[in-house]
Amino acid sequence: MNVKNKTPEPQRLHIVITGAANSGKSSLLNALTGQHTSVVSSTKGTTTDPVKKPMELHGTGPVIFVDTAGFGDSTELGALRTEKTLEAIRSADMIICVFSADTFYDEKAGDTGSPTSLSWFKLVNESGKKIIPVLSKCDLMTDSERAEYVQKIIRQVNTNPVFFSTVQNTEKCVSALLEKIAGYIPQEFLSPKTFTGNLCTENESVLLVIPQDIEAPKGRLILPQVQVLRELLDKKCLVSCCTADKVEETLSTLKQPPSLIITDSQVFKTVYVHKPVQSLLTSFSILMAAQKGDISKFKEGAYAIANLKKTSRVLIAEACTHVPLEEDIGRVKIPALLKKRIPGIQIDFVRGTDFPDLKPLQQGKNAAAPYDLIIHCGACIHNSSYVQDRQKRAALAGIPMTNYGLAIAFLTGILDDVAIPE
Repeated sequence: MNVKNKTPEPQRLHIVITGAANSGKSSLLNALTGQHTSVVSSTKGTTTDPVKKPMELHGTGPVIFVDTAGFGDSTELGALRTEKTLEAIRSADMIICVFSADTFYDEKAGDTGSPTSLSWFKLVNESGKKIIPVLSKCDLMTDSERAEYVQKIIRQVNTNPVFFSTVQNTEKCVSALLEKIAGYIPQEFLSPKTFTGNLCTENESVLLVIPQDIEAPKGRLILPQVQVLRELLDKKCLVSCCTADKVEETLSTLKQPPSLIITDSQVFKTVYVHKPVQSLLTSFSILMAAQKGDISKFKEGAYAIANLKKTSRVLIAEACTHVPLEEDIGRVKIPALLKKRIPGIQIDFVRGTDFPDLKPLQQGKNAAAPYDLIIHCGACIHNSSYVQDRQKRAALAGIPMTNYGLAIAFLTGILDDVAIPE
């Protein structure tokens, strides 16, 4: 596929393949893709880090299959593989759970010789994601054995499994599974949110303020700017662009004030000073947060900044893994604003897929959450399922969570004047 026409990973339907070790997950992925995408071996633990394969499925659209390490490896390395698998599940829009007769039970627990039935599936089921069961290695089962395992799977998933074999009717199996996938597509994927929502319509003027500091990639725009610009062009809006130091001059060249101004969050205050009264103002980061997560919860989290004290702990979470420079918004600018408001406040950082389990620092009746606030980036490289999973985990821990743009808007005193898309 031409890279220029390739659908970005966050916009693809994420289908995670999981199950016990040696249940046939990699063989299933290879059959679905028609390629040797994953290494297949009878040796347990062949798959370590998740293996991703983007595809276009007829009747479904752009997807990304993710083959994960099998559950049931009790070694130290196996525990790390399990954590990687659970991380992949958090980004899933749908999960294919692979069962097989020889891996229906986990490895024997310790030296007791007592198998723990389907403990791996309990971990998957806790995600609350849509699950498609697959019964693999069907060619090794008698009719009565197959019927027995189907009933066991139905008790777990409440639906009939798709049968799969690499030696018998493989194409028919794959066709049945693809049909099941097409019927399980989440509504939010069929009718995705737009970035700008109700903030602008056709023929309305929109100004994009795009700083070009040392953090900006040379010769190109960052993904949120490109995606928002493309959406505005598709909406037939009248789009103008400028850097932060040219806002006043650019506004003076327009016949009428723009209906909407979208800026990089780090220059919110600069743009706000020059904003015409009738123009709405928002940021790329806020648009990302609204498109991927629950924006009302993010906004509630921003107001929680008012409750922070010098003894508070804040976690700043950045989804991508670029090397932070001296003007970095997450590592430098937001911490500076927080410390100016609340001297002595403790700030921790995580990047990429690193994210704490948010358990209390101490056990007991009066145990407190490990953080008083989480400030998250726009997560342009992650899909909505992943962002919503992080919001859910924060909510379960009782920790307010907000977004870079909303946090900066609050810290600069303009949050009530910022436009939020619906």
